[in-house]
Amino acid sequence: MIFRKRYLVIAALMLFLSVGFSGNVVAPIDNYFEISKNLDIFGKLYREVNSFYVDDIDPNKFMRSGIDAMLEGLDPYTTFISASEIEDYRFMSTGQYGGIGAVIGKRDNRIIISEPYFNYPAQKAGLMAGDEIIQIDQEVINPDNSQTVDVRNLLRGQPQTALKLKIVREGVDKPMDFDVIREEIKIDNVPYFGMVDNEIGYISLTGFTRDASNEVKHAFESLKKDNPALKGMILDLRANPGGLLFEAVDISNLFVPQGETIVETRGKIEGSLKVYQGKNNPVDTEIPLAVLINRRSASASEIVSGVMQDLDRGVILGQRSFGKGLVQTTRPLSYNTQLKITTAKYYTPSGRCIQAINYGERDEDGSVVKIPDSLKKAFKTANGRTVYDGGGIEPDLEVKLPEYHTVTRELIRQNMIFDFATHFRVIHPEIPAAREFKITDQIFNDFEAFVKSKNFEFETKTEKEIEKLKELMVEESYEDDLQSDLESIKTKIAREKGNDLRAFKDEISKILKTEIVTRYYYKKGEIEASFDLDNHISDAVKILKDKKKYAEILARNN
Repeated sequence: MIFRKRYLVIAALMLFLSVGFSGNVVAPIDNYFEISKNLDIFGKLYREVNSFYVDDIDPNKFMRSGIDAMLEGLDPYTTFISASEIEDYRFMSTGQYGGIGAVIGKRDNRIIISEPYFNYPAQKAGLMAGDEIIQIDQEVINPDNSQTVDVRNLLRGQPQTALKLKIVREGVDKPMDFDVIREEIKIDNVPYFGMVDNEIGYISLTGFTRDASNEVKHAFESLKKDNPALKGMILDLRANPGGLLFEAVDISNLFVPQGETIVETRGKIEGSLKVYQGKNNPVDTEIPLAVLINRRSASASEIVSGVMQDLDRGVILGQRSFGKGLVQTTRPLSYNTQLKITTAKYYTPSGRCIQAINYGERDEDGSVVKIPDSLKKAFKTANGRTVYDGGGIEPDLEVKLPEYHTVTRELIRQNMIFDFATHFRVIHPEIPAAREFKITDQIFNDFEAFVKSKNFEFETKTEKEIEKLKELMVEESYEDDLQSDLESIKTKIAREKGNDLRAFKDEISKILKTEIVTRYYYKKGEIEASFDLDNHISDAVKILKDKKKYAEILARNN
């Protein structure tokens, strides 16, 4: 197996080298012989294996295995894109595809609609979150071996084409039929913008596909125009994985002067050293900004937050970002395939690269190496504040993530909250507005009864530790003397567990409220419901309203 995999890697390597000459990279003269030799080896090896291997070989799978194994030794962002994957890649770049406009997922071997997008075919046809898809046109969905990717491909297609869905819905005795017309689906980079209160605006930015900067600009200008009392803006980049570099540049330019250096890219090929400056007139260079980030804010998100931090244009709140400072470009290959390859690293205005992992170095076990603190360098912001490279963007103000109790985490993991929201939506046609809706005692009592009816069980950390203790007791021959004491503790824990839902009602209710509101008001309602529950937003509002504290954070600290 190891011998065969090695040949697969070599084969793919030869293919990769053969297309490498289509760019501007000039290989050293000393490498020409090695490249020529290995290309010859590759061709003969591929022919011999296909001719003489004991079993039939699928040429496509054979080659793909080698390509994937070879690229595995590089960074995870350098990938081969087959012809069948081009559509998915195009969606990642543009946010557009032809389909019904819904997120689907697999739960308990059921393919269900997790979230229909507002005003798109699924929602307009009457499909709801929690609906189980059992048939698409003539294709019956097999619950045992259906994969979400297969169902997704069946749902996608050319706009204005029709498909029939058969679904199972809670509270309805028979399967329901729906006629849906596919549309061009454009996932907004800004799913929501609005006012947290009379003075503080909020923009949620979840992607950096084409037109992201125009969407942010429109959101900001609309809020500014419609709210004369606007005194601060929250830009939420949490869980934003990034996207197009030029969109990050243009979004940063909305808040910094024209001509300001925003980001620099540096690579080894000719032309990879580029300096990107703001080329447009900004929309506002003065309004106080609070930028929210977390551990899933990456790439373009880190460019924007890094620019705001380096130029002291806004306060960064949250947790340390992901740490992806690598730039990818696509190279066309044969037969409508492409190579997405890391070609450069980007550097924020202070000169720092936030890349947190050195993929060029690996431990003996093959794992990648994180950049140690001892090798990180200090840089200065415009006001002289000290910032560091090599570890993502460190927030100016850290906001702790909520630490949910085991019972809450298990309610989420076992889909109890999702399923109750589905049940709730079936029996309640409408609810108050998102920010007005409350989890009343009656709703929570209904939730408790629902959970009990589903035979919800979970294991606490304490119970897990007791099991470990039992093993040690056996190993050290204490089980006879202490077994009764241990059983007594377990009985008390079980009794206390029965009260956990009530004991942690507040934190459970926050998540329950958001899930229920989403059923009625979709993404907009989900975000609005979070305004009164999200400590990141509440902390940002406090900072933006405290002019003295805001100025102190951005002032020189040494």
